[in-house]
Amino acid sequence: MGQTMNNTLGFPILSMLIFLPLVGSAVILLMKRENEKAVKMVSLLVSIATFALSLLLFSNFDKSTHLMQFVERQEWIPSLNINYYLGLDGISVLFVLLATLVTILCVLISWESIKTKTKEFFISLLVMEGAMIGVFCSLDFMLFYIFWEAMLIPMYLLIGVWGGPNRVYAAVKFFLYTLVGSVLMLVGIIVLYFFAGRTFDILELMTKTYPYNMQLVLFWAFFAAFAVKVPMFPVHTWLPDAHTEAPTAGSVILAAVLIKMGAYGFLRFSMPLLPDASRAMTPVMLTLSVIAIIYGGIICLAQTDLKRLIAYSSVSHMGFVTLGIFALNTQGVEGGILQMLNHGVVTGALFLSVGIIYDRTHTRVIADYGGVASVMPLYASLFMVLTFASIGLPATNGFIGEFLILLGGFAANQWAGVLAASGIIIGAAYMLWLYQRVFFMATNPKVAGLQDVNMREVITLLPMIVLIFWIGIYPNVFLSFMHPSVQHLLERVNGRGATAVAENVMMQILK
Repeated sequence: MGQTMNNTLGFPILSMLIFLPLVGSAVILLMKRENEKAVKMVSLLVSIATFALSLLLFSNFDKSTHLMQFVERQEWIPSLNINYYLGLDGISVLFVLLATLVTILCVLISWESIKTKTKEFFISLLVMEGAMIGVFCSLDFMLFYIFWEAMLIPMYLLIGVWGGPNRVYAAVKFFLYTLVGSVLMLVGIIVLYFFAGRTFDILELMTKTYPYNMQLVLFWAFFAAFAVKVPMFPVHTWLPDAHTEAPTAGSVILAAVLIKMGAYGFLRFSMPLLPDASRAMTPVMLTLSVIAIIYGGIICLAQTDLKRLIAYSSVSHMGFVTLGIFALNTQGVEGGILQMLNHGVVTGALFLSVGIIYDRTHTRVIADYGGVASVMPLYASLFMVLTFASIGLPATNGFIGEFLILLGGFAANQWAGVLAASGIIIGAAYMLWLYQRVFFMATNPKVAGLQDVNMREVITLLPMIVLIFWIGIYPNVFLSFMHPSVQHLLERVNGRGATAVAENVMMQILK
């Protein structure tokens, strides 16, 4: 965060990433409703092309600097000093890549399962992708807010139109929770706009110092939006309903990308804009994080619905993320960012897996399963890898993320570290018990004769499996992207001296 560097590709790649899915959705809008196969093919090709652009971005990213890269800036509404201003640093580039990958997988998993209003479904999916990328790329606060709010509409439709029996209730609850938080954030943005001399430029806003009392008020205004999105305890209750009722693609996007935006908001705005308030509120944030970790895990033990169990596990896992972020040290923050990526991969893949078996049985009740490993051995093997990653087995991505977070958590507050560590034990208990009930024990007649995963389903899960082991075995490939940006962020929050000590510790760990 801070200054920017020149676009190294010579063309507006960020705009192309944002608008290619929107153009694709417009093309689908013009197609005939009856031509479902063509609609699906256009969706797949557009999502693959967008992912290819994100890979080009990833491969040309300069990991040695914290400066914003691939910057685009144009005047938009000069009278209000609102600009079309885009850029990426080492934190946001990882989530653009995740969003584009997940969209391809959502298209593939929905290939056979969406049977009504297919055209509208894939339009919503592509619009959602464009809005998500826009959130991670925006460097103008008003532009960010527009993309932030734009995500609500397609997700509301995905839940409310293609969801389960209680889809309308879940969609309205999701919409109201996130909208109320967003309105409070808008008030905070407007206060910053006038205080800083009528500018929405995020990088310029970060160069200014704000009175302590003002920082506290703004911290809680932003908290209202970001904590709901995470979701943090106690504003998490919309998530299980939304996950349970959403179609598989909706659950995957929600788990893999959408709830990461709350933690991203803390990193991008709350901490660098409001450093004094962030330090002052650290005990509160650590406490809420530990409660989420333990509470979410215990609630998982009581669940009888597959999707609801995984949804509550997200509350627990995202508690680890906020714990790492508000440890305010290198190990914690980098562990938190890596765990955001890890959670997107693992929990997204778990929802994909639940969708695969739900399409065959049309039930999510855990008691309706049993003995699945005997009839779907390949599916059982893939699900076992995801289970091990979710509980943080060494050599999987979950291990390195939780390890760094616990290091940072212990350094920040020993009690927070100890209590958070108990969440790992609870996590192992509910995931292994889930695996035992679904895949072993006596074979339930309802699963007898089920077909094992087909090639399309294997291809859908395979990228996530590869990422689980890639991040787990070679985490520095991903940590190296975020390291300069995290150091710059912590210098803003803690001061240069404290950050230098933490950086030395981190380098020793990575060696």
